[in-house]
Amino acid sequence: MAITVVIADDQEMVRTGFRMILESQPDIEVVADVVDGEAALEAVERYRPDVLLLDIRMPKLDGLEVTRRLSALSAADPDRAQRPRIVIVTTFDLDEYVHTALRNGASGFLLKDASPAMLVEAVHAAAVGDSLISPAITVRLLRDMAPAGTPSTARQPSEPLTDREADVVRCLARGATNAEIAAELFVSLSTVKTHLANVQMKLDARNRVEIAAWAWESGLAPGGT
Repeated sequence: MAITVVIADDQEMVRTGFRMILESQPDIEVVADVVDGEAALEAVERYRPDVLLLDIRMPKLDGLEVTRRLSALSAADPDRAQRPRIVIVTTFDLDEYVHTALRNGASGFLLKDASPAMLVEAVHAAAVGDSLISPAITVRLLRDMAPAGTPSTARQPSEPLTDREADVVRCLARGATNAEIAAELFVSLSTVKTHLANVQMKLDARNRVEIAAWAWESGLAPGGT
């Protein structure tokens, strides 16, 4: 089954470029491209895409508000068909935008100057519930998301993390991919995924971004509080 995608951006050139990049992949289908946030919500309702690519600054509703509304709909009605995974693709890497998008449940955050390969990778990652953030902002972002000096206020896991789970989370907080974590810890890729799934359940986290943010908040990340 192809991964279905909706693109929302007010610049025609950007929409056309993204469509060409994504439709060059045999397993990705762009079902719609739209020019504003209201149209994005309508397209999600109509097409039920797997992934929604969102610009931030758009007419009518911006990408942050679209992300918030879709997250709220999902929380209010768990039986509703699963909302799409959201990847923000924007020119602006302002901390305020990044933090808001990810805390509202976005699965990725890319800058528009990211390579075509990274755009494709972000869609693939989002489709399977993973996350990808532009490397240029990953570590800075996750570090800055932590409230300074307040590790005791970070959410507590339902069960303590094992030593190995903690090792995986530390690597994740540095922006490492699953493959890089597996190589560093000398374990298989499936083992890394299992550890992350366990941590996600213990933290009641929506995605790996929330796990990494928790690592900084709790002081578990290298250099954390």
